[in-house]
Formats: sequence, structure tokens, C-alpha cells
Amino acid sequence: MHDGNARPPLAPIFLAGPTAVGKSAVAMALAELLGGEIISVDSMQVYRGLDLGTAKPSAAERARVPHHLIDVVELDEAFDAAKFVRLAAAAVKDIQGRGRVPIFCGGTGLYFKAWLEGLGEAPPADPRVRAELETTSLTELLVELERRDPETFARIDRQNPRRVVRALEVIRLTGRPFSSQRAPWNTQHATRNTQQVFCLTREPADLRARIEARVDAMFAAGLVEETRGLLLRGLEANRNAMQALGYRQVVEHLRGERGLPETVALVKTKTWQFARRQGTWFRGQLPVEWVPLVADAEPMTVARQLLARRAAGPELRLDGDFSPP
Repeated sequence: MHDGNARPPLAPIFLAGPTAVGKSAVAMALAELLGGEIISVDSMQVYRGLDLGTAKPSAAERARVPHHLIDVVELDEAFDAAKFVRLAAAAVKDIQGRGRVPIFCGGTGLYFKAWLEGLGEAPPADPRVRAELETTSLTELLVELERRDPETFARIDRQNPRRVVRALEVIRLTGRPFSSQRAPWNTQHATRNTQQVFCLTREPADLRARIEARVDAMFAAGLVEETRGLLLRGLEANRNAMQALGYRQVVEHLRGERGLPETVALVKTKTWQFARRQGTWFRGQLPVEWVPLVADAEPMTVARQLLARRAAGPELRLDGDFSPP
């Protein structure tokens, strides 16, 4: 029987930004203030075993605040934006059904975009076409992409061969531009793209220092040993998982391609480059609300500031005795 006094479900909060900017700490603070639960928007944290290199929340952090979409597939399983949307929808329903707030937090922009704007009608992968594309140089692929789909060429991450290959695979299979194959959400999801997305940012020197400290901590915690174990479980066979920053470089180190100090330095450089691309992607692909952080920003202070902004709108109800400053 319908409860006429039942309150509407609490709208999700969306927290994005580049790697090492401090998203997870702010999300934890938000969750503790609101009685929320975190939905990880991270294409690598979904894999069991990719722990240190993806900066997964610790067991203690997961005990403090429930997390969703972490450790949901094995290394030999595929995971994509469509699967993310399905699992995220189930998590949101579960969280809201218990009167709590879903907090989307992560740096995988494509997953945010898929949730907020919908998925395209692109066909599934074709092994023959995929194999042909993967043996073609990235330079040649980009030439073809620019000729056949200038819109996608202008916005795609041209340093990510996997995404370039997928765009061209769809174009070859359908004969239509990849950019034209996006389906709108049905009416059930029509308001998603109106949601406020907070995107954290820092001064470049501050962010780079945080990245370097994080990489040092990962190696000190045993990233090489973790990777060695993952190789025994089939890490190299999963193209998606091998894209995870740190793991590919450590695999190359374990093959003898470079020493450990050089590997650590390379991971720092690659992570910094990736963080810059993330910032560019969010700037160009989503209507985000930028939130600059100072070097010594306290997560709880930032969380309260976000809620002060959010509370100005009608979508978030604040429970308990919390009131924004």
C-alpha cells in the first residue's frame, strides 16, 4: 500500500575530478554528514585484485561508509559503461530505498557521461574488425577517424588507442559516424543530465605533488608484489585492466625493460599526464561546477561548502541537525 507520507528519495550527489585531487576524502565527509553511501565511478576499481594501483578505499574506510561498484568483476571479465549504468542504477535504488544519499565519486568521465546523458546504440565488438584495427598504427587510425567522423576526432582522447579503436570499429560496422550513435535516455531518466556535477580541481604544482606522493606510497605498500601476483591470475590478458596506471609500467619492469627507480618516475609522469587529460575531458564533455581546492583544504570543510551550494536548490533535503555554514 502506498504511504502518502513517504518522502521522495534523496537525489544523488556527483563528485568528479582528476586522480589524486582528493575526491574520495571529500566523498567520505559528505557521506558522514548526510548518511550517504558512495558509488565508485572508476573503471579500474571494479576489478578484484587491482587494489594499490587504483587507490581503492581501505577496509577501514569501507567499514565507515558503504561503497558500491568496487570489486564487482574478476580480471577475466569484461566491464564497460553499459554495465556500469546497470549496476549503478541498482545501487541507487538500493541506497535510496533505505533513505540514504547516493554519492557518485570518481574520475572516469565516460561513466559519468553514460549515467547522465545515456548510452549510444553502438554494436558489440567484432573480433575480426577489432583485430585489424589493433594492428594498425595510432597515427593511421587518427587519420581515418578525422576523415570519417570529424566531431568524434575533435573530442576523443587521441592518446588512448582503446577509445580510438572502438570509435572506428563502430564506424566500420555501421557505416555511420560514432558521434551520431548516442541514444537519449527514455523519460524515466530524462532529468539526469540536469544534475549538478561538482568537479574538484587544484593548482598544477599542488596536484602534481599529491600525485607523486601517492605513487611513492603505492610502491612502498607493495605495488610490484601485487602486480606479480596479478600476472599469475591473467592480468595481461585483460586489455582494460592493463590500461590501469602503474600496472602496465610495473609489468614492463618485471620483464626487465627498466629498473625500479625509472619505473616509479615513469608512473609519476604518466599519472600526471592522465590527470591533465581528465581535467580537459571534464571541461569539454560535462557541464561541471568547478570547485578549486587550496593545498591544505580539509575534506570536511570542502564537504560543507558543497552542501551549502547544493542546499540552495530544491533537490537535496538535509536531515538531522546539520545545517550548512
